[in-house]
Amino acid sequence: MDLALRFRHLRFPEKPPNVWLRSTRLKTHKNFRKPRPKVETGAEPILSHHTVPWSMVRLLVCSEPDLPSANMKESLFRMHQWEDMGSDGRNSYLSNGDTVMVTIPDMHIRHEDLDKEVEDFGVKVDEVIVMSKHSAASGRPALTAHPIGNYHENDFGGKEGAVVKANPALMTDALRRIVAMNDIPDEQLCFEVTHHGPWLEKPTFFIEVGSEEREWGNRHAAEILANVIDSLEPHDEYPSAIGIGGGHYAPRFTEVALKYKVNFGHMIPNYHLEGRDDEDIVRMIGLAGEATDSKLVYLHGKSMKKAEERRIESLMESAGYERIKSADLEPL
Repeated sequence: MDLALRFRHLRFPEKPPNVWLRSTRLKTHKNFRKPRPKVETGAEPILSHHTVPWSMVRLLVCSEPDLPSANMKESLFRMHQWEDMGSDGRNSYLSNGDTVMVTIPDMHIRHEDLDKEVEDFGVKVDEVIVMSKHSAASGRPALTAHPIGNYHENDFGGKEGAVVKANPALMTDALRRIVAMNDIPDEQLCFEVTHHGPWLEKPTFFIEVGSEEREWGNRHAAEILANVIDSLEPHDEYPSAIGIGGGHYAPRFTEVALKYKVNFGHMIPNYHLEGRDDEDIVRMIGLAGEATDSKLVYLHGKSMKKAEERRIESLMESAGYERIKSADLEPL
């Protein structure tokens, strides 16, 4: 089946049943988000200096030196009425309903504690989406989404040996909508595994246009991701899981998310497992599980040797985690 057809309902979501996992315990959490007001396509944005109090908001991050980030901001700017909230002397702020967009003058991956800066400005942050470019040596055109943090070194921002809270429902809904809305041929559409900074306290994921300079300037690709961001309706009632195994572009977890009612949070690829002792692997699983708020693990067993698969499964079970398989999940 054409994946775009599979997810055509995402534009007009219906309230689904309450339980999606067949054979294991799951929890549900968080409230549904009210839709944000829209203006007619092509309407001029309206700016004012009026501000209103928020209790909780979705924060969108635009990094000025990042071209796809700036292009996504421009697309969103054309889609809605935005109120000018002013500046804190470094960052500037716009708002639309319960969404706030902050524009920063530096690269996002090294802008630590941005959520605290925004809250010091007076906005209570609920969750964060960072609009970004994606870089890859392959240069393959791509639209991706991924959680952030570092299982070990922090060469590209963030804290060493620490991962940021994931937002499984929102990030997985973003992936499904990327697939549903993309109309660019030969585009790689996928999760990436957990990597890079910055450090934040609030649930965060990156949404990216890749993978080299030629693609970063693609305004249509940025527009697709802007429409994805604008239309998000996360299924918080689906079970959340962490992923273990596979490569950087998480092919198995992407495939499962596109077929089954499950939300993925942090993912640990094989390259983080190789050469690591049992203690370190249990530590990484604990980091991923705590930051995803889940004890469920989808293990990509076919990506590793049987002995390693048995070892990882034993370690995760000893740490109180439960393995799930596709057969345990309801199809979309």
